[in-house]
Amino acid sequence: MPLDDLVRLRRARDRMDREYAQPLDVQALARTALMSSGHFSRSFRAAYGETPYSYLMTRRIERAKALLRRGDLSVTEVCMAVGCTSLGSFSTRFTELVGQSPSAYRARDHEQGAAIPACVAKVRTRPVRRPDAARGTGGAER
Repeated sequence: MPLDDLVRLRRARDRMDREYAQPLDVQALARTALMSSGHFSRSFRAAYGETPYSYLMTRRIERAKALLRRGDLSVTEVCMAVGCTSLGSFSTRFTELVGQSPSAYRARDHEQGAAIPACVAKVRTRPVRRPDAARGTGGAER
């Protein structure tokens, strides 16, 4: 892949990292990368191993986990705060990536992680697609 394409893809990825709560679609992200939508989607997947939508949802779920750990917002408020418009889709994706529902995650005791530096916590709590969760068999967070 040409270096210019990688630079433009990184620009779009950085936009997703910054503006995860904004309504972002493939067309808007492709414009950021100065590419057609199809070329952007194919190139993004080739460069990062996942679709732009999957990457964006992972960022949203990461932020949702942090907000749910705080415990002062409802699941619906967290859903809207991270840019999701459908509580059902948010809950399904959260369960798929985390291995438990947002409500169950919010209800868990998160005190043991309170003393962990933020840079370590970010890596440790990064959502990962869980095939067992998609089948409904659950599974603990890593």
